[in-house]
Amino acid sequence: MTKIKRIAFLTSGGDCAGMNTAIRSITRTAVYYGIKPFAVMYGYKGLMNGDFKEFNRRSVSSIINLGGTIIKTARSEEFMTKKGRAKAVRNLKRHKIDSLVVIGGNGSFQGAHALCNESDIKCIGVPGTIDNDINGTDFTIGSFTAVGVALDAIDKIRDTATSLERIFVVEVMGRESGYIAMRVALAGGAEDVLLPETKPDLNGICREIKSAYKKGKVSWILIVAEGAGHGHKIAERIENITGYETRVTVLGHIQRGGAPNAIDRILASRLGSAAVTALMDGETDKMVGIVSNRVVLTDFAIACRKKKESDEELYKLLKILEA
Repeated sequence: MTKIKRIAFLTSGGDCAGMNTAIRSITRTAVYYGIKPFAVMYGYKGLMNGDFKEFNRRSVSSIINLGGTIIKTARSEEFMTKKGRAKAVRNLKRHKIDSLVVIGGNGSFQGAHALCNESDIKCIGVPGTIDNDINGTDFTIGSFTAVGVALDAIDKIRDTATSLERIFVVEVMGRESGYIAMRVALAGGAEDVLLPETKPDLNGICREIKSAYKKGKVSWILIVAEGAGHGHKIAERIENITGYETRVTVLGHIQRGGAPNAIDRILASRLGSAAVTALMDGETDKMVGIVSNRVVLTDFAIACRKKKESDEELYKLLKILEA
C-alpha cells in the first residue's frame, strides 16, 4: 500500500442526497488508517481559493441522514482552465496534501481527469448525481432517493388527477437523461413518458388520450423529463388538441433534496470508503463504482462519457401495464 498522510475531499456540481454520507465515510475511513482528512469547501472553487478545513471523526457526526452537502458545492468555469487547475495544485501542495477524492458527476470527473494529467496529485472519484448517467457504475449516489422523492409527489398528484378528472403533465429533472422520468413513470403507473433520448410524439399521445376518454377513462398522467420539452408548452398543446382540461406540475429541485434513503446511504458508505482504500493502493485517475454489487474501478476517461442506456424494455412494460 502507498503511504498517504493527507487526503482532501470535495463535492462538485449539483448536490444530491447521500453526499454527506460519502463525506462521513471518507473521513472516518481516513482516520481509521491514520490519514488526516481535509474538507475542501465549495468544490473546485474552494480548491483554487485554498478553503480547506481539517476534519476528524466528530466533524461528521450526525450527518449520515442529511441531504445536500455540509461542505457546500459550486460550479467553476475557472477550474476548467489549465491556469485554474495549477492554482488548485499549488494549494494542495501548500497543505501537504497528496491525494484528492472528488464526489460529483461527469463534469466534475472531467476536471479531476485533467488535474491528474497535469500534476502528481492522486485523485479518485465517487459518483454522485441524481441522473445515474455515469459509466462504470450500475448506480450513482442520490439517484435512488431522487426517484423516491419524485414518486411520492406523483402519487399525490394522481389523487387529484382522479378526483378532478384531469390530465396532468408532471415535469421531472433530467436535461440529458431520462433515468428519473422513466422510473417514476413506471413505478407511479403513469400513462406515458417523454424522454430526452427519444423524439416525442405528442400527436400520437393525444390520439391515445382521446381514444381512452371515449372508452370511459377520466384521468391521465404524462411524465416529462425537462430535456424532452417544456412542461407548460406540452400541456398547452395537449389541451388544444384534445380539448380536455390539462394541468402542469414542475417538481424541480425538491428531487435533489431530502434525507438519503437506505440504499443511497449504503452505496455512499461503500464508495466513500473504497475511494480511500483505492488511493492507499496507489490508484489514481479513476472512479469507484458498483457493478453487480461489487466495487470496481473505472478510468476517468471512460467514466466521463455519458452512459447510454436503452429504456425500450421499461417503456414497453409501461405501455403494457397502462390502464
